[in-house]
Amino acid sequence: MFFLAVGCFIAMTTTTAQNQQPQSKAQMNAQKLATTLYLIENFYVDTANTDKVTEDAIIAALKELDPHSAYISKKDVEKANEPLVGSFEGIGVTFQLIRDTITVISPTAGGPSEKVGIMAGDQFVKIDGEEAVGKKVDNEYVQKHLRGKKGTKVTVSVKRGSDPELIDFEIIRDKIPLNSINAAYMLDKHIGYIKLDRFAQESTKEFKEAFAKLQAQGMESLVFDLRGNTGGYLNTAIEMVDQFIGEDKLIVFTEGLRSPRQEWRSTKDGLYTSGKLVVLIDEGSASASEILSGAIQDHDRGVVIGRRSFGKGLVQRPFNLPDGAVIRLTTARYHTPSGRCIQRPYENGVEDYAKEMTKRLEHGEYFHADSIHFPDSLKYKTDGGRTVYGGGGIMPDIFIPVDTSYNSKLYTNLVRKGALNRFTTDYGLKHRDEIKAQYGDFERFNKDFVVGQDLINGLKKAATEAKVEWDDEQFAHSEKFIFLQIKALIARNVWETQEYYRVMASEDTGVKKALEILGNDKEYKRILK
Repeated sequence: MFFLAVGCFIAMTTTTAQNQQPQSKAQMNAQKLATTLYLIENFYVDTANTDKVTEDAIIAALKELDPHSAYISKKDVEKANEPLVGSFEGIGVTFQLIRDTITVISPTAGGPSEKVGIMAGDQFVKIDGEEAVGKKVDNEYVQKHLRGKKGTKVTVSVKRGSDPELIDFEIIRDKIPLNSINAAYMLDKHIGYIKLDRFAQESTKEFKEAFAKLQAQGMESLVFDLRGNTGGYLNTAIEMVDQFIGEDKLIVFTEGLRSPRQEWRSTKDGLYTSGKLVVLIDEGSASASEILSGAIQDHDRGVVIGRRSFGKGLVQRPFNLPDGAVIRLTTARYHTPSGRCIQRPYENGVEDYAKEMTKRLEHGEYFHADSIHFPDSLKYKTDGGRTVYGGGGIMPDIFIPVDTSYNSKLYTNLVRKGALNRFTTDYGLKHRDEIKAQYGDFERFNKDFVVGQDLINGLKKAATEAKVEWDDEQFAHSEKFIFLQIKALIARNVWETQEYYRVMASEDTGVKKALEILGNDKEYKRILK
């Protein structure tokens, strides 16, 4: 009976094929998959969940293509768009599943994960003591285990770089702030500062409002901070570039094997097309951030300062599946106006691609600009004839190494075990009214507040409670930065997230270099020649 059924099925498909025109490869492969599912559904020894089998097959197929093509189930579609259009409660990270491992792209600024010290590149190996790697780890798994009501706790064990020892973090879930501009204020009487966290649906509107506010305060030059900005909507990136460059200039173009070249050009509606401009980037700046910084650089519109950007320049187009799920399939590559491809290589596979940030650290790229070498074949020219390079990511005009002044085991443990954040949060809540009564406003607080021995004693007590061993020698190494962090975190807890950045700006090497360049007309013009 079984052999008869299979024989009839094969005979039917063979006869049908003979009566049709020759099939394309795509048609043959589609029939192959459909036949496999038919056989499982009708002849497999046990009951099979063919919905799951189908999803697993799609996910496995996309992993063979590139690091950014992805399958999103019907119930995850809305959640996947939340960071750009809504709000939610959870731990606050942008992540990607790479080889069935939750890999942090960037912690949300001001969110719970950033507060405890989660960093870009961290891999979540355990969640609440349970192994969090393998085929069971999908978007649904991540949402189920990392999202949750505000105030609830989750423990994650993280693999960082090549360190074989896992790092444990206890994270208190919270409502994740989704305003795309984290800070907008005046650095001095003439230089404004805007920090954009991501290119969201309302980012252009937010930017215009922030710009108008700073312009009313006398802004003549702007520092636009895209460090840690992982990207967002292409249209928002185009609208944002349009604010800075003159009319009818190429902003970005895309091109793929089956996607003809498509260009986007600027309009005449830009808010700020001639004033001095600095764009700050780092290894966490990706996608839309690279479109903007690449266009600014290629048109010699401003000075790009920082470290080489992430190198994410693949265009994903969403395709709806019959059940409401979506495939975000890579269809083209982004190119800057000069022709540079933003995407870094991924020919060695997704796993090797995921280790890129660790390799940059090991090669010394975070500390020395001369550790980065580009072949002449990747050389391009800006509008003014300056040499820039392709090959993945945007290389800044001025390199800023990672600040190691706070790099001590004591500081790392204070952050990792939540002692620093818990202490400053408790202090801010307990003394908020007192601080506001004493200082009146943030400006006076920032000028006059001093971290004294009483605060250090309180931090020591919090360290003991968190089982962090206090080391005076390590404290001396990180003392200045720890003092600054205490002050900045208290300011954030008493006022808003923006005040954290305002306090930290005094020792921010990127901001300090931007102020130096913008304050020197001769040097600013020399860099752009």
